[in-house]
Amino acid sequence: MLPFALTIFTGAFLLFLVQPLIGKYILPWFGGTPGVWTTCMLFFQLVLLGGYAYAHFLSRWLKPRGQAVVHLALLLVSLAVLPIVPAEMWKPKPGDAPITHILLLLGATIGLPYFVVSTTGPLMQSWFSHLNPGKSPYRLYALSNIGSLLALLAYPFLIEPRLPRKLQALSWGWGLIAYVAFAAWCVWLVWKRGVAEEIPASGVAAEEEPAEPPSLRQKFLWLALPACASALLLATTNKLTQDVAVIPFLWILPLSLYLLTFILCFDAQRWYWRPIFLPAMLGCFGWLIYVLANINDVGIGWQVPAFCLTMFVACMACHGELYALKPHPRWLTSFYLMISVGGAVGGFLVAVVAPHVFHTYAELAWSCAACAVLVWLVCLPNFRAPDFQWWRFHAWMAGSLVAMAVCLAFYIQSKERDNVVEATRNFYGAMSVLEYGADTPGSRYLLLQHGRITHGFQLTDPDQRRRITSYYGEQSGIALAIRNFPRPQKRIGVVGLGTGTTAAFGEKGDYVRIYEINSEVLRIATNHFTFIKDTRALGGTVDVIMGDARLSMESEEPQRFDVLALDAFSSDAIPVHLLTKEAVAIYGKHLAPDGVLAIHISNRYLDLEPVVENVAKEFGYQRLSISDGDGEKDWWIYSSTWVLLSKNQDLMTLIASRTESAKSEPSTKTVPLWTDDYASLLPIMSW
Repeated sequence: MLPFALTIFTGAFLLFLVQPLIGKYILPWFGGTPGVWTTCMLFFQLVLLGGYAYAHFLSRWLKPRGQAVVHLALLLVSLAVLPIVPAEMWKPKPGDAPITHILLLLGATIGLPYFVVSTTGPLMQSWFSHLNPGKSPYRLYALSNIGSLLALLAYPFLIEPRLPRKLQALSWGWGLIAYVAFAAWCVWLVWKRGVAEEIPASGVAAEEEPAEPPSLRQKFLWLALPACASALLLATTNKLTQDVAVIPFLWILPLSLYLLTFILCFDAQRWYWRPIFLPAMLGCFGWLIYVLANINDVGIGWQVPAFCLTMFVACMACHGELYALKPHPRWLTSFYLMISVGGAVGGFLVAVVAPHVFHTYAELAWSCAACAVLVWLVCLPNFRAPDFQWWRFHAWMAGSLVAMAVCLAFYIQSKERDNVVEATRNFYGAMSVLEYGADTPGSRYLLLQHGRITHGFQLTDPDQRRRITSYYGEQSGIALAIRNFPRPQKRIGVVGLGTGTTAAFGEKGDYVRIYEINSEVLRIATNHFTFIKDTRALGGTVDVIMGDARLSMESEEPQRFDVLALDAFSSDAIPVHLLTKEAVAIYGKHLAPDGVLAIHISNRYLDLEPVVENVAKEFGYQRLSISDGDGEKDWWIYSSTWVLLSKNQDLMTLIASRTESAKSEPSTKTVPLWTDDYASLLPIMSW
């Protein structure tokens, strides 16, 4: 028992430790978008499917000694690709398809080691059953999920804060060596006991009565239930990360709860009891509807529990019913293979299909609805059972239908509004162009919304369309920096295009260079808005550089920007990789010696001021925080908070004299300096 327990636990620990590790490694290369983690999860599920298929067919086609030889060879080969540090050559170039590029990158970097480790659960349990007839192997599955959960909890609290990314990757390699040693121990036991002569390749002793094969209905549910749970996991993660930030903690929280449902359900049937969890599903769906309907007024401290508890209860229902359908150990590898197929199907639907089918993150609602329908199907009674009671059937059926109706209700309430001119969604998020004021002459305007956050709007009347709007009013930090900069011909850089409003600051002789990663944003900004076309800068042209701003700047010659504005937000999810020490060092390379770095930190959930204060101290910048939310403003001007960083003391003094809202006092919060290795949101989060 001990060698199998050690192998399964170590393999599961490595399997889930590498997920946030490698995701964090490549996150800055793809704009810090939630789609990075969703695509990573799809890769992990696909490789896990491959590992489970390998275990299944190996156990079907070879006798145990043959399995041992083949698997030992694969274990040794996996060590040849260490360490699992992504090479610089894999950094994306403008125009690369992000999902395809991420899948290829991960395949080349960690594909083989992850594949080998992913075979552990079903293969080791199959060998355990061969060597220990009559003993249930399913508790080993619960042990594997405990190892996975511990890895996920260890990463944000123990590993990420203490180890740089490269050392994390090297340490994982040493863990793989230990895993190979434990697995070789199991191989030796299989070989030593000579089970090939005693037990046929099917895994059932010759004298054992053949078990009844699973029905088609069972196989369908083996696939559909984990597919639904997987879709719920990724849909919940998408929702959380688009509204706060794409960081390991918000990846790990729902994934840990998801694994906990596996641990509880596969430990013993007693953890899942329908009379508790089915009513709890209805209650959670109702709570989720309320939160979604009042999303702008509900704090993050209520949003996170609503999303996560709903996912936990629904996944408990899926996995609890799944465990109740578990087969005889003869069909163990088939069972796990179908679970893996289901997980990959759920991941594919959310990561690949949903962005092409939905204009919003509606997959969360549909996943909840699918969960209600599936659990209802599982609970359909056996009409031949002597203890069948019609009232129980009708009560449960009614409850399930109510759950489905509730899920569909909050999907319908999230449908597009009548004033939507265009809605689109891709790897980088969901966007819509909205029309307002069409009934009032001269008041019509178009607004770009990314998630729930306005990314600028423009009045459409020809006499007013040059008017600067939203977060860029004359008393905003960015406006004060540009308007008061002493050079007559300025070089202006902007990270984040939006509607292109910042191009309106350009005057004759100025140069405006905008970095944008999302081609859909560029298309919308040029098709629906005219800020770029109307600019007075350098004869009316603006250079838009496609690709992640940080990667683009890394490879460019110094641009000597007089003002460089950092305004790249996707909903309320902040671009963590654009606010680290390493990122600000890159900006400094492109900033003129007397230039200004203007950082837009308006956010409902996070206080980013101490983060910016840290990098100001690190690089010796003076700092001014400018919030233009006080006092009366025109309706087309939004409240905003910008922080200006510069070594130009005279300019900073001049800007401070032009506004009453400029502040340079130290923040009351103390947070560590953000780096690419570690950036914690917990100290700056407003719950």
